[in-house]
Amino acid sequence: MRYYSFIFFAIIVSSTAGYHRVSFAEPLSADSWQMKRLFRPTQSDLGSELKGRVMIYDGVMDKTVARALREQFHRVDAMMFTHVVVTDEDGTARRDADTGSVVYENDGCD
Repeated sequence: MRYYSFIFFAIIVSSTAGYHRVSFAEPLSADSWQMKRLFRPTQSDLGSELKGRVMIYDGVMDKTVARALREQFHRVDAMMFTHVVVTDEDGTARRDADTGSVVYENDGCD
């Protein structure tokens, strides 16, 4: 049952993801819900993760992913990152030279 629920959720997310595309050129604020959940999870969040819940973090910067893997490695089984923004050395989102669009890592989730 759990497998089918995940498949259903994945289909819904993938079918609607293109309709609400956002540019993630700016880093998420430390008070955004994704950053709070990633670096300051509640006991309820941690309990959900222990039961197998996976949190999908969308549009975070590559440096944030690297920090999460350093600081929260014990929780990595409960994390999935999509549309990871590629940044330069200064932490600024890299942009495609031809289109000016933000460059994302290829996560295979298109």
